[in-house]
Amino acid sequence: MSTARRVISGSIASWMRIGVTMISQIILVPIYLRHWDVITYGVWIAIQALVSIISTLDQGHQTYLEFEFLKDGKANTEKIAHNLWSSVWIALGIGLLEITCVIGLMKLGFLEHLLGVSSIINQKVLEQAGIVLLLQTITWAVFSNFGGVFVRVLSPFGYFSRMSWWGVSAAIVTAFSPVIAVMFGADLLQAGVVLALCTAAYAIPQYIDIFRLMKKEGLLNRASSLKTGFNNFFLSLAISGKGLLENARQQGVRVILAPLSGATALVAFSTMRTGANIALQGLNTITSPLMPELMRFLNNRDQPRMVASFSTIWLVVITLLAPGVIVLQAFASPLFYLWTQGQVAFDPLLFALLSLGVLIYAIAQPAMAIVRGNNLLIPQLIIAVIAAFIVVAGMFFLVPVYGIVGAGISLLVGELAASICYRMVAKKWLARNGLQWPRRPSLLGLAALYISAISMFAMYFLPSLKWLWCISGLLMIFIIVRLYLKSLPPIALLKLQEFRKKIPLLKNSISYATKK
Repeated sequence: MSTARRVISGSIASWMRIGVTMISQIILVPIYLRHWDVITYGVWIAIQALVSIISTLDQGHQTYLEFEFLKDGKANTEKIAHNLWSSVWIALGIGLLEITCVIGLMKLGFLEHLLGVSSIINQKVLEQAGIVLLLQTITWAVFSNFGGVFVRVLSPFGYFSRMSWWGVSAAIVTAFSPVIAVMFGADLLQAGVVLALCTAAYAIPQYIDIFRLMKKEGLLNRASSLKTGFNNFFLSLAISGKGLLENARQQGVRVILAPLSGATALVAFSTMRTGANIALQGLNTITSPLMPELMRFLNNRDQPRMVASFSTIWLVVITLLAPGVIVLQAFASPLFYLWTQGQVAFDPLLFALLSLGVLIYAIAQPAMAIVRGNNLLIPQLIIAVIAAFIVVAGMFFLVPVYGIVGAGISLLVGELAASICYRMVAKKWLARNGLQWPRRPSLLGLAALYISAISMFAMYFLPSLKWLWCISGLLMIFIIVRLYLKSLPPIALLKLQEFRKKIPLLKNSISYATKK
């Protein structure tokens, strides 16, 4: 399969997954709120955030191995296999440690504080929450701990898209199985049990397929070394630390917000952040399939194809995300009221802050890809420390004063700081390796970011002129898109021509730029 076909297939699978996630988040929130009270739903959300934080060691280990596999490449199958099997026993140990941590939280009575609920008023919910958290952690250790490593080892061999299609089934199962149980009257504990059982149901056949592919590529029955495994693990601790700190800006915000504001405020923040989460996941459907190809271009010092990869990411930001957040800001309030059935108050300022944070994160993706893809561990850790400190300190100071808007401000400033740092590190790495940062496409991407920010905040502070600001912002974004397409190098236009057959909406714009 060619590079373009692999990226397209992986992107389509990823878009299918984000489609499932988007539909589930839009449809399922009202269902949960219809069958559960706000506090129970807030606890369910907080459990997901805790699982994400508890699995930080495992995720960092997997991420480090993934980029090591990609750097080694398909030509070094023996080295890849050695790294893989040397790390399997470490993955087992990490899983057991995570389960032990959850049991410790339950025994020491920390869940009441972390979930933002009172044991006196909601004793039953709190007891069920502990069991559900333990179930989800065990499920993660059994099916995602090993499975995540095995999925990643197949990426250098061209199976990223295949594994992405397995991810589609995972998204469907994990999103819909618990809510179906809730519709039939399940409480918190019963929904957690259903989720665990259904996760096992799809993971087992996935394991069978993975091992068949590993056998085909000669990755089975290879020698392992605990020394190599521990070495990989210790190096991955920098990524795990960075991941834990980044979780303070993502899922971890929920854990911090729950004790500061309570479960009800957590539901309000999480529901308003749904659009931002969907946009982030949608962006990852482009960046993740591109990562194996981008690493190949960087290793070969291929400036034109590197720029083409960056241009694809920024094109998505300029043509989809930037105008999308402007339109959402204009229509979000009435849609949000209908979506939450009036049970959650909408805050347009918080919504604008969260949307702007997504755009900043999206613009920084190429720089982040360079830093992460080359396992530049120390810069990643330093950036994560800076951003996490800004977010956590900001929340403790601002949330008591401004409520959940304070959390939005903290997240935005932290994301901005991380973006600037990643860009500086990436530009230095490119210069050391004889490559150049694509300045003009980057500046046009920033221009789209500024236009979107001005439009959203103008709609908030001058609501009587909301539609004027919305239309003006969209027109200016349209001009930026035209300028951006004209600035693309020929090889990037050729790549986009290949995507044109799969994405008809780009056809007219790309043809226009090519003629010019």
